[in-house]
Amino acid sequence: MTGERDGLHLRAGSAAEGEFRLTVTPESAGWAYSSLRVLELSPGGRVVFETGDSETIVLPLSGSCVVGVDGEVFELDGRDHVFARVTDFAYAPRDARVTVSSAAGGRFALPAARCERRLAAAYGPAEDVAVEVRGAGNATRQVNNFASPDGFPCDRLVAVEVLTPDGNWSSYPPHKHDEARDGEAVLEEIYYFEIGGEDGFGYQRVYGSGADALAEVREGDAVLVPRGYHGPSMAAPGYPMYYLNVLAGPHPERTMACCDDPAHHWVRASWETQDTDPRVPMCDAGGVR
Repeated sequence: MTGERDGLHLRAGSAAEGEFRLTVTPESAGWAYSSLRVLELSPGGRVVFETGDSETIVLPLSGSCVVGVDGEVFELDGRDHVFARVTDFAYAPRDARVTVSSAAGGRFALPAARCERRLAAAYGPAEDVAVEVRGAGNATRQVNNFASPDGFPCDRLVAVEVLTPDGNWSSYPPHKHDEARDGEAVLEEIYYFEIGGEDGFGYQRVYGSGADALAEVREGDAVLVPRGYHGPSMAAPGYPMYYLNVLAGPHPERTMACCDDPAHHWVRASWETQDTDPRVPMCDAGGVR
């Protein structure tokens, strides 16, 4: 299995720091903008941190929490787990002091991006998150566009959730965003995985432009994509796959512009003659569907 030796595949716990079960910074990833931490709080737990030069979102993965940002307080209902429902979230700007506390404990993702503008702290209601069904056939998946370019307003940060039913492929056709040109933008991307079912697993491919990884991903793993084509993300039969995508880059506007691998671009057109998987969407703000 490739990926670990070149630092692209981070197994659960391998990049932990204190209360954070995962810490990816621009410095640790060897790039300039994107970062992600996953916070694990015990019942009654509380953590305080400074956002510094990065805007940050507090996104519940499991559990609820109270988020304080420079005196403002946001109560997040959260969710039992990532497949249970679309969640609400809180936005914290750069140069802010953030407190996250949870009476019952839980796990919370902190996607972030270095940015220039300081926007206002804000609450993102679950009901406002656009749920997209993408692909068709066994490439059908659900995208929760909570901080997509057309979703919640950030300065540089782009973040979405993808839910893939067991046995399906997502992040497909393979695509890249490592060149600044028409239809493509340079973006640094992080995949953070959670897998449904005990002993669940899946696979993630990254290749081209000097990158080469085929990672068996399990609960809490992450895969870094500094360059090259990425995809497919493969959910093994019996084990639905969740991943959080965090993207940022030097483009002056927030974008997810990418270029398909030419060898597999034809797959998109094939969806026009296929039905979508009836299991998708798997959930919405109201719960499991």
